Amino acid sequence: MATDTPTFAELLKNPVHLLAFGFGSGLAPKAPGTFGTLAAIPLYLAIAPTPLLAYLLITAGLSLMGIYLCGKTADDIGVHDHGGIVWDEICGFLVTMIAVPLTWYWIVIGFALFRLFDIWKPWPIRYFDKSVHGGWGIMVDDLIAGVMAWAVIQGLLLLV
Repeated sequence: MATDTPTFAELLKNPVHLLAFGFGSGLAPKAPGTFGTLAAIPLYLAIAPTPLLAYLLITAGLSLMGIYLCGKTADDIGVHDHGGIVWDEICGFLVTMIAVPLTWYWIVIGFALFRLFDIWKPWPIRYFDKSVHGGWGIMVDDLIAGVMAWAVIQGLLLLV
């Protein structure tokens, strides 16, 4: 694959790239990270009803898988942390939503908080975004953004 953004047809030929590009959501011409986070919502809806331990294991498994998916795709297209690689956003959103009630308004709040932390990149997110490379580097800043958004949501849940 060339160093430019792949087409959807090219993604369909490579399951690793298809997943890394969030089933094609990362091909959005504007705000691919936001579209990748939107693509996480159906996955969240599918796993949210599971017991907490199952949810945690699925999220951890998908995140570990993401290290490979994102690193391999970045290497193949020749662009570290290409904007279209959004598996990290998918996993970051799943982290945000750990033990959050399954309602539309908490999904909206989780979405907004995760995007805020992912875009703003306060410390330590910015440090890891700049300092860690490869697949782990692509994933870690979004996982930390997810933890920070999760902490805010858990604080809000204590207030309601």
